[in-house]
Amino acid sequence: MKNIFILLTGFFALNVFAVTEIDPTSPNAKVVFEKKTLVLGSQKILVEIADTSDRAARGLMYRKSLTEGNGMLFVFPNAQTRSFWMKNTFIPLAIGYFNSKRELIDVHEMVPAQSEMQMNYPTYVSKEPAQYALEVPTGWFSKHKIKPRQTFQLIEK
Repeated sequence: MKNIFILLTGFFALNVFAVTEIDPTSPNAKVVFEKKTLVLGSQKILVEIADTSDRAARGLMYRKSLTEGNGMLFVFPNAQTRSFWMKNTFIPLAIGYFNSKRELIDVHEMVPAQSEMQMNYPTYVSKEPAQYALEVPTGWFSKHKIKPRQTFQLIEK
């Protein structure tokens, strides 16, 4: 009988753990990002690094603002066609897609979500395979005259 109790306890403990795991896209989830300085053209910006599936899923959701000189860099394990949307992202953003050589492929200006209840979002697709995506305040790329094929570097904060 003691062995059955131990097995049941282990079974219930696994179930409790699975139920209490927090979805990274939940507004209450605490997702921590490493920060680095990204250099692109003559610009240096402080970026949060989204290099895991939880960090990428959360992205800039639920933020109230993104100030000039800040952004988020999504780092993927390989280059492929990428697609982003603005679910639960209420600040206007620009996204730049970069290939595996860290060269800028293309830029999209993204329209913020209107509410958490919104169901349909436009998607912003890279025109070539991308391994990196940089989200910055809307208009940032044109304001700083960042052109296709410019490359970025990452340095420690």
